[in-house]
Amino acid sequence: MATDRLIQRTLAGLRDLRDQAVAFEAEHAHELEFIEPHYRSSARNLLHYLSIRQTDIRELQQDLHSLGLSSLGVLESNAMAALNAVIGNLEAIANVGSSEPPAPPVDFRTGRLLLRDHARRLFGPAPRDRTVRIMVTMPSVAATDARLIEDLLRAGMDIMRINCAHDDAAAWRGMAANLRHAEQIVGRKCAIQADLGGPKLRTGSLEPVGHFVRIKPKRDSAGRLVAPARVWLTPQRHPEAAPPGVQCVLPVAGGSPRSLRVGDVLQLTDLRGRQRELKVVERSGRSAVATSDRTIYAATGDPLSVGRGDANVNVLEIGELPGVTAPIPLQVGDTLVLTRDPTPGQAAQRDAVGQVLAPAHVHCTLSAAFERIRVGDRIWLDDGKIGGAATANDGSRIEMTVTHVPPSGGKLRAEKGINFPDTDLGLEALTDKDLADLREVVQFADMVALSFVRTPEDVLAVSAQLRELGAQRVGIVLKIENAAAFRNLPRILLTALRSPPVGVMVARGDLAVEVGFERLSEVQEEILWLSEAAHVPVVWATQVLEGLAKGGAPTRAEVSDAVMSSRAECVMLNKGPKVVSTVEFLANVLERMEEHHDKRMALLRRLSVSEI
Repeated sequence: MATDRLIQRTLAGLRDLRDQAVAFEAEHAHELEFIEPHYRSSARNLLHYLSIRQTDIRELQQDLHSLGLSSLGVLESNAMAALNAVIGNLEAIANVGSSEPPAPPVDFRTGRLLLRDHARRLFGPAPRDRTVRIMVTMPSVAATDARLIEDLLRAGMDIMRINCAHDDAAAWRGMAANLRHAEQIVGRKCAIQADLGGPKLRTGSLEPVGHFVRIKPKRDSAGRLVAPARVWLTPQRHPEAAPPGVQCVLPVAGGSPRSLRVGDVLQLTDLRGRQRELKVVERSGRSAVATSDRTIYAATGDPLSVGRGDANVNVLEIGELPGVTAPIPLQVGDTLVLTRDPTPGQAAQRDAVGQVLAPAHVHCTLSAAFERIRVGDRIWLDDGKIGGAATANDGSRIEMTVTHVPPSGGKLRAEKGINFPDTDLGLEALTDKDLADLREVVQFADMVALSFVRTPEDVLAVSAQLRELGAQRVGIVLKIENAAAFRNLPRILLTALRSPPVGVMVARGDLAVEVGFERLSEVQEEILWLSEAAHVPVVWATQVLEGLAKGGAPTRAEVSDAVMSSRAECVMLNKGPKVVSTVEFLANVLERMEEHHDKRMALLRRLSVSEI
């Protein structure tokens, strides 16, 4: 009898869920009219899934599990079909009549196939040995280094990412051209994603502490010389390109390096007051290569005495070197001022006994912040490394008290991100620069990524711009990187399905700062669920295998993260000196994990270790 009551209670709960899903779809039927026809069944499935997830069904799941039935733990891609199947099984067990179930928009097989088809429409064909694509962010050198792109393509890169926040249109076109050439050589196709910069919310420049450069030879771990430092001496007014293997460039303002001969010794007193020498070893055009076995801090205006044998034959002068900045040091309790004025930032000024005469200040690049920030609003800088709250805002200066820094203290540098998670900045996702960049990138990009999307209106705006440019073929990737985008994700997805192909990027850097690091795992799970319910492919992004790409060795946490990334349809890698080998490593991980998982469903292949 207890089992009969359990069956009846469970069956009633499931029927209620199904009725609610049908009613929820009817409530939003007018929105379905705007959906592109091929994607309408996906939109209907999303509505059914959203309806189910409006109810806490954990107790119902336990009941289903105890009855030996599916607990509805994996229903994203086929919500109504899953409900119908479980209800039908329960009705058969209970030997009760059933009404005609509503026809599901997708069945168990179709849901998976639709997601793969939508991924193909956005990203291009999947590689032969895996379904998850690999996206790689291009460094500036990719505009001129065709071999790098060829190596990445051979290693397994499927999508080239061009970040329009860096470089310029000429460089982006160079990257695209190098890719198309590499495709012909390697025999593999590769898509291009161009990320629009969005509203620039960053710290401005910092005041230089000097104009100098460090010239440092290479030494082994015991301090023994491995290779001398190589320096390019070239005229400041008409500089010549440095040859490969040169560590740094010294522009010559006073005199001309044309007069230098191989074997000449250039003597100088460096920034630290130490006597140092550079020996000329090569000549080329109006320039020369010199080497040093010792570290030199060379500064703008330093004289170079040219010795030839026992005589000094000439004196040259080092020209204008780039400014060197030092980070602003910050501790808990310090005051930091964000300024509307673009004056370069400075550390706090102190008197002889350490009392603050003027607090540290840095420019905030977004004027809208000064119109919206309220006292008490949280402020995070540099991907959440430094945090605090606003204590004053007079429209030109926002004062904040620092409450969070790393254990070793905060070091704020130029061009670091700023987040205001409590503040509605009222920003449009497309800036004037984005509109100009969009006109350039649609000529070669397969998809554009919209940064800092917040509302469905942002999606409509970029879709309208693509139509105006005659580029409806270009896909849209929505970067979910703030709390507003996460809160509005269901409506953002429904709106995006009006103008496919479309994808979602889980931009975990800014997102973690906005929602809180403790919530990031939960939030990224929900983004994956909702996107799968809409059959929208996902890009898993931010710091994937970063230790491997930059330093040549991954951490255990990074490898675990790479394994988790296999649940997305694409994984993004950032640039780094070891990025080629990182692509190879990630491709191997993804290929292996596809034998064990299909999204969240475990695949029970034969295990060799099962034999005892």
